[in-house]
Amino acid sequence: MTKVAVATTSQLAAEAASEVAARGGNAVDCALAAALFTINTEPGVCALAGSAFITVWNPGSDPVTIDGNVAVPGRGLPASERGGGATEVTIDYGGGISTLVGPGSVAIPGTPAAIERAWKLFGAAEWKDLFAPTIAAVRGGFPLSSACRYYLGYAGECVFSRSDDGFFALHDEDRKLIDPGSPVFVPHLADSLAAIAEEGVRVFYEGELARAISDHVAAGGGALTLDDLKHYEAVERPSLCVDVGGWTIASTPPPAVGGTMLAALLHACANLDHQEWDMAALGQLIDVQRAALNFRRHRLDLAEEVGEQSAQLLELARTGRLLSRWASSSTVHTSAVDGNGVACAVTASSGYGSGEMPAGTGIWLNNCLGELELNRRGLDAGPPGERLPSNMAPSIARRPGTVLAAGSPGADRITTALHQFFVNVLQLGMSLEDAIAHPRLHVDTSTGIERLMAEPGLDLPDVELPVSISPDLNMYFGGIGATLVDRESGFQVASDPRREGGTVIFDGG
Repeated sequence: MTKVAVATTSQLAAEAASEVAARGGNAVDCALAAALFTINTEPGVCALAGSAFITVWNPGSDPVTIDGNVAVPGRGLPASERGGGATEVTIDYGGGISTLVGPGSVAIPGTPAAIERAWKLFGAAEWKDLFAPTIAAVRGGFPLSSACRYYLGYAGECVFSRSDDGFFALHDEDRKLIDPGSPVFVPHLADSLAAIAEEGVRVFYEGELARAISDHVAAGGGALTLDDLKHYEAVERPSLCVDVGGWTIASTPPPAVGGTMLAALLHACANLDHQEWDMAALGQLIDVQRAALNFRRHRLDLAEEVGEQSAQLLELARTGRLLSRWASSSTVHTSAVDGNGVACAVTASSGYGSGEMPAGTGIWLNNCLGELELNRRGLDAGPPGERLPSNMAPSIARRPGTVLAAGSPGADRITTALHQFFVNVLQLGMSLEDAIAHPRLHVDTSTGIERLMAEPGLDLPDVELPVSISPDLNMYFGGIGATLVDRESGFQVASDPRREGGTVIFDGG
C-alpha cells in the first residue's frame, strides 16, 4: 500500500477514499472513490448523470485529461423535436440566477464513462471497490451537508420538487425541506450504483438505466435518446499545460474552456511584482479577470472552433496584449496524490439540476443544456454529440520533486478561484491552507453587466464597477481542495472553509 493524501468535499468522502487506499488503491482510485461518494451524496450540488473532467499525471509521463463532459442530445430526432420540454426558473442564489429545468434541459451525461475510463487507464483497485463506500452510505442514509442545504434553500422548491422520489428524499412528512445533518434516503439509488459496480457503466448507457432515463426525458418533451447514450464515449486528451515560476500546471484542454481561462489568467499574472494582495495587485487582478472573462463571453462561448479562439486568448495573455485589447453551477471536486508521485484531480457537475429523477433509478439528471450563462446557444446547442462548454478545470502542478493537485467547484468562479489559489501558493509562497482560506474576488459577467463580487478582508481599489462584498467567506467563490507531496517535506492537504470539506492522509496504518 502506498501513502495517499486526499482533499474532497466532505469528511465522509475522504474516509471513502481511505477505505479504497486500504484495499491497495492508488491516488487515482482514491480520487475516483471520493468523487463517486460526493457526487452521489451531495443532492442539489451534484449528481451522477452529469459531467466530469479527470486530470491525471503519472511521474515520467505526460499529463492527460479524461473528458467526460456533457454533450448535445437528439441523435435520430428531427430538428422539430429538439429544443423543447424546458421551463425557465429564477434562483435567488449568488445574486440571482436564471436557468432552464425539466426534461428538455438534460444533456447527454458523461460522468460514469469518465470515471470508468480513468480507472481502466490508471487504476489499481478493483472496480467494485470504488463503489462500495458510496453504496453503503446511500443504502443506510447519509447526512444532508450544510452546503447542500444552503443551495436547496434556494432551489428545493423551484427545481427539486419536479419528481416524487427526489422531492420526498429531501423533504419531511410535512413537506418541509429537511435540516442539515438529517439523513437522506434516495430511493433506488443504491440499486442503480450496485448495477454499475457489477456490470460496468454500459448498464447506464445501454441497459435498464439507459432506457429509464431516455424514456423519462422523451415523455417530458426532451431530446435525450437511447441512441445518444449508446454512442457516448469519454475522451482522453493531452492536458493543456502552462509554465509559471518553475512549475508546470496541467489542466483541461479545448473544447472545454476552463483550462484555457485558467492558463490565460496565469500567463497574464506571471510577472506580478507584489509580495501580497495589496491594492495595486488587486487592481491588476480585477483588470485581468475583466479582460479574460470578456474575451470568453464575446469570443469563446459562441465560437464555432473553440481551439482557435483558445489559442488566440493564450497568445494575447503570453504577450501582454490581453489587457490592452479587452477592457456550476453546482460542482464538486476531489484532489489526490500518492507517495509514488501519481496525482489525480476530478471535477464533476450536474449544472443547477433539472429536477428530473426517472422513476426507479434514484438518479437526478443534469440541466446542462439549460445553464444560460454557460450554454449561450440554447437548448438546440449544435449537432447531437457535440460537447457543451465547461468551466471545470481539475489541475495538477508539478516541479522536480513536488506535485500538487487542485480544483474547485463554482461555475464561472472555478477558474478565478483556482487562479488566485495558484498565485498564493506558487508565487506568494503560502501554505495550502492559507492559500485556500485567503479572501477572493470575482468579476461577474454572467448577465452581460459587470459586477465586482468580493469577500471581506481585501483592500480593494476604487473601480467603476458595482461592488458587492459578502459578509464572510462564501461558497459562491468556490470550494478548493488541494493535496501536495514533496520529496523532502512530505504531504500537505487542505480543503476549503467555504464548504464543509474533508481531508485524509492514509499511510497504510
